Amino acid sequence: MTRRALLLVNRHSRRGKENLSQAVSQLQALGFDVLDKSTDQPKLAPSVIRKYSDRVDLAIIGGGDGTLNAVAEALMETQLPLGILPLGTANDLARTLGIPTDLSQACEIIANGQVQRIDLGWVNGKHFFNVASLGLGVKITQELTKEVKQKWGVLAYAATAIQVVWQARPFWAEIRQGDRTIRAKTVQIAVGNGLYYGGGMIIRDDAKINDRRLDLYSLEIKHWWDIAVRLPAIKQGKHAFWSGVRTLEGQEFEITTIQPRPINTDGEITTYTPAKFRLIPQALPVIVPKTSEIPGLSQETLGNAAI
Repeated sequence: MTRRALLLVNRHSRRGKENLSQAVSQLQALGFDVLDKSTDQPKLAPSVIRKYSDRVDLAIIGGGDGTLNAVAEALMETQLPLGILPLGTANDLARTLGIPTDLSQACEIIANGQVQRIDLGWVNGKHFFNVASLGLGVKITQELTKEVKQKWGVLAYAATAIQVVWQARPFWAEIRQGDRTIRAKTVQIAVGNGLYYGGGMIIRDDAKINDRRLDLYSLEIKHWWDIAVRLPAIKQGKHAFWSGVRTLEGQEFEITTIQPRPINTDGEITTYTPAKFRLIPQALPVIVPKTSEIPGLSQETLGNAAI
């Protein structure tokens, strides 16, 4: 049976425009009836998904993590299986799910993979796949221009972090979890849902995007050079073993600050403190490789659903 696929490629993503025609032809060759509604305005993509949801069997999104974040709510509403073409800069969700950046291989996975349900994070009404953060992560987002990403690709994240880390200034925050309140002087608070974020950094080395938990860490250090010393451990998700790094896990957190502070969700500034975070377990069906070796998926909850 021919499968009807809604294709939405963000032409402004790092590799979107140049790969669109190849994506269409390859998906058609794999047996899909492709409804191509690719756009230069990814903010319009959610309304397109809602409009055509009853005419297609799955939604294929081409772009980076920001593009995927933009359509999360529409995917939640329609429950269309999500196929991912990693055409952005960081592609952290694709990395978590074991989806390669090679376009041909990504198309093959959409055609022949399996559907698995993943969790979503939520903060103040905004969904996120990978991470939501405040503090240093927001500063990196603000400095990470489209031009820098186009020039340096995924290395832009590390290069920008090195440039802005010396500007990090601690701020006071209250972290509440249930009846427990922690007052912390911190330079960064990150709440992760998946495994990877920020161009390949790891939120926690055993994190999974279907483990039904959020992982929080807070960098409670005094000087910018302390961050530089800890960067390798932070990148590998080993920061829980370092002094000055607080880690928590759970399904709900609340964070308040003295002044409203911006919050970055999957690389886009979308809300401000005070912030309520919660997990939405098993939120979305996503097409992943047919293998048990997927870095960001818990094998205990894997089924074998057909597309």
